[in-house]
Amino acid sequence: MPQRLILVAKVKSPHLVSTLRQAMPVLLDQGWMVIGEPGLEEPWLQAGLDRARLEVDLDLASAQEPAALCLVLGGDGTLLYAARRVGLRGTPILGINLGSLGFLTAHPVSGALEAVQAFLAGSLVRDERPLLDAELWRRGLLLTRQAVLNDAVVAKGALARILDMHLRVGDQDAGPIKADGLIVATPTGSTAYSLSAGGPILHPSLEAVVISPICPHTLTLRPSVVPSSRTISITVVDAEDAHLTLDGQVGHPIIPGDEVRLRQSRAKITLLQRPGLDFFQLLQQKLHWGDR
Repeated sequence: MPQRLILVAKVKSPHLVSTLRQAMPVLLDQGWMVIGEPGLEEPWLQAGLDRARLEVDLDLASAQEPAALCLVLGGDGTLLYAARRVGLRGTPILGINLGSLGFLTAHPVSGALEAVQAFLAGSLVRDERPLLDAELWRRGLLLTRQAVLNDAVVAKGALARILDMHLRVGDQDAGPIKADGLIVATPTGSTAYSLSAGGPILHPSLEAVVISPICPHTLTLRPSVVPSSRTISITVVDAEDAHLTLDGQVGHPIIPGDEVRLRQSRAKITLLQRPGLDFFQLLQQKLHWGDR
């Protein structure tokens, strides 16, 4: 039976067709079966690839055994989508950056073929990233549960007044919080929204999460780092037009009395990285760390 590849791509990227043309033949020549969403059909044909070698599946083979590889052609948002749809099943993710930053999709588009060849040669390194299980509770009922790779954000709408929340970390009362919102981020997500809100950068190997307030009403309220083994509870005391947003992609409206619970997930996402990839070198490359 041929090896199966789940292909997830940013179909609007101007680099997609050329990247498909560059990276796919080496996999197709080795007999790999490629599964992708319907939107991939047109760029696949534009790349001059055989239509018969692409299996279109809106569910990305969710009912089947995990695929051997998920190839992501896009930016970090595309990879977060792939992590939710495919990576949670245990399939490793190889991300080729077609976007502007690409902190998670660390392989450059210019090296797409080399990255695929390195995977086939078995020379890429498995980089396991921790997740948070996010739950939304209302009047004792569980409304939603989802694992997040980056962050969970409780925030107000554009014109709404500030949120009144209560925070608990483990069995300890962390006090009332008045702010535009609150971000709870994994080490992976510490370089995303949390960083923009003034939060620290966490090394991916840390077993910790960062709690970053968004525009707090109290100036002494600052981001904090807590052990990932402790459950974080955010109870909404007063809110108007507020939402819980998971990994920046899935949103749920929240009302006073709702509780958001976050705890360390048993699941992990596996990213395939270049050997010797240095985290601080990545910071210098992507965030211009240390530049003057």
